[in-house]
Amino acid sequence: MPETFATGKRKRAVARATIREGSGRVSVNAVPLENFTNDLIRMKIMEPLILAGESWKAYDITVKVKGGGQMGQANAARQAIAKCLVSMEGSLKKAYLDYDRNLLVFDVRRTEPHKPPRSSQGPRRYKQRSKR
Repeated sequence: MPETFATGKRKRAVARATIREGSGRVSVNAVPLENFTNDLIRMKIMEPLILAGESWKAYDITVKVKGGGQMGQANAARQAIAKCLVSMEGSLKKAYLDYDRNLLVFDVRRTEPHKPPRSSQGPRRYKQRSKR
């Protein structure tokens, strides 16, 4: 079976995942997943693999992530891995959607732009006024 590609996004982070038949190796930016020192980030990336059960061990997954912060990159990688696994095994789609919709669907929310007169304070912040 040829390799399959999928993308995942979270805020400014974009992940591109490649999946091909193999022995169950997962690497993010050329670092094996088991070598990640931050447990929260490792578990976040492993969520789609845990939900898939043992079926993911028949594939090798390579993820390249750019932009954003650490957690944004982890969520983007997680989404890309989930999309790859669904493209290989369609039966996982319902399980992923029941668990967390963001595994397959991009979250479009963004912060509101700051407004011109007081742009350093934020989008809706005004000077506090005293009533007395």
